[in-house]
Amino acid sequence: MSNEMFCFQCEQTASCTACTGHAGVCGKTAEVADDQDKLTGALIGLARTCAKGAQATDETYGLVIDGLFTTVTNVNFNDETVNALIDRIHAESAALASAAGIDAAADYDVANIWNDDEDIRSLKSLILFGLRGTSAYASHARVLGKTDAVADAFFLEALAALGEEGSMDSLLPLVIKTGEVNLAVMGLLDAANTGAFGTPEPTEVTLDVEAGPFIVITGHDLGDIKALLEQTEGRGVNVYTHSEMLPAHGYPELKKYPHLKGNFGTAWQNQRTEFANIPAPILFTTNCLMPPAKSYADRVFTTGEVSFPGTPHIGADKDFTPVIKRALELGGYSETQRFTGINGGSKVTTGFGQGTVLSIAGDVVEAVKAGKIRHFFLVGGCDGARNGRNYYTDFVKQTPSDTVILTLACGKYRFNDLDLGCVPGTSIPRLLDVGQCNDAYGAIQIAVALAGAFECGVNDLPLSMVLSWYEQKAVCILLTLLSLGIQGIKLGPTLPAFVSPNVLNFLVENYRIAPTTTPEADLAELLG
Repeated sequence: MSNEMFCFQCEQTASCTACTGHAGVCGKTAEVADDQDKLTGALIGLARTCAKGAQATDETYGLVIDGLFTTVTNVNFNDETVNALIDRIHAESAALASAAGIDAAADYDVANIWNDDEDIRSLKSLILFGLRGTSAYASHARVLGKTDAVADAFFLEALAALGEEGSMDSLLPLVIKTGEVNLAVMGLLDAANTGAFGTPEPTEVTLDVEAGPFIVITGHDLGDIKALLEQTEGRGVNVYTHSEMLPAHGYPELKKYPHLKGNFGTAWQNQRTEFANIPAPILFTTNCLMPPAKSYADRVFTTGEVSFPGTPHIGADKDFTPVIKRALELGGYSETQRFTGINGGSKVTTGFGQGTVLSIAGDVVEAVKAGKIRHFFLVGGCDGARNGRNYYTDFVKQTPSDTVILTLACGKYRFNDLDLGCVPGTSIPRLLDVGQCNDAYGAIQIAVALAGAFECGVNDLPLSMVLSWYEQKAVCILLTLLSLGIQGIKLGPTLPAFVSPNVLNFLVENYRIAPTTTPEADLAELLG
């Protein structure tokens, strides 16, 4: 087994080039990183088996989605579970090949991508990382019974293409198609979430934690929190969201549970400090996680694709009895604890999904026509620990009172506890939390609806996108925006290490993508 790794898929990659030592900045060991490359190679082999004539099944598609999701940054840190998944993929490829009377394709050596011409490497990385991000959304939708045959087929098509020689001409269209497919998958997830949990409503959420037993649930899977709320009902155990679970408070079918009390902590990268010695268990459901510190490792449970060595895992039956038992054992705080957000606020508001925002679209349009709203900013995306992310806090603080900020994903924790009030002369809040990164579809639909109301294109709206990125879900959302022809995106805090100079020039020339600079300079430019 190699004692060194190569990984440059996240924003915090070492020296903005690549993690190449014994462990990544995320805490993932070289062994696990190597095994995840082997997992990717096994998935490419499975896709090639299907390309040779084997007939994929629903089991095949589910396995591909699970495999891709497992390789997203901050999901799985356990070589045992990664290797078990590789074995399942090999078995599936062999079974499909046998049924078709052909030989299964061999695993692909992903090092061939990392060692390829820098432009080909860049384009294949955009496709691969985009697929990984899309798989997360597809996984959440699949849990709720929603699938998309076109998207499922594309996963195999794109994976097989990664194992072939490519050119700029052949790979660029596949990059854009990845964004198109991701839009469809996000739309599928949006329908799945609203169908299962209702249309989000604006909801004020406290950051206080009441006395008594409680559970903190983090990640993104709304199906998991629904199951947890059902199983804790009447047990004297409260439930608190963390990070990207915050938007759960806006869904009618989740907020109806009175023991869904509030939100604990802030952004994912602060969890090692905020979870230290917490008198409660923490349930890790998806990504945006860190290897547990010793101060709370004995209180961590995982489910879904998440896995840490030695950490108890809740299987597909979603029986959270061990988590509830641990909450009762620990007992929680003896009295109410007062916590604040990053900026000192004691509460946050969520639930401004597309349904809510579009319901007041008429008021918004009138406010624009009356000169009360000058500009909209979409300030959202991933958070992270790298220096420079205070840019987003300072940017929002400096936006004029006649502007509206749409936000989503964990990047909002940089500023979501700020009290920005309403646009003067209106009842329209200046800060609208659209939801999780999973809800980017809703933000896009809001922009499309506004463009329709003003009878113009999205690029002609008084709307600017100032985005932060960290991992692969941000990559696929960026590809979706490019597939829609969105121009002038500001991206930070750094540009992706896997984007070569030539590919960057293509993005700049065709889509006017630009790095963030300073809040003052960017605001002056965007407001004209």
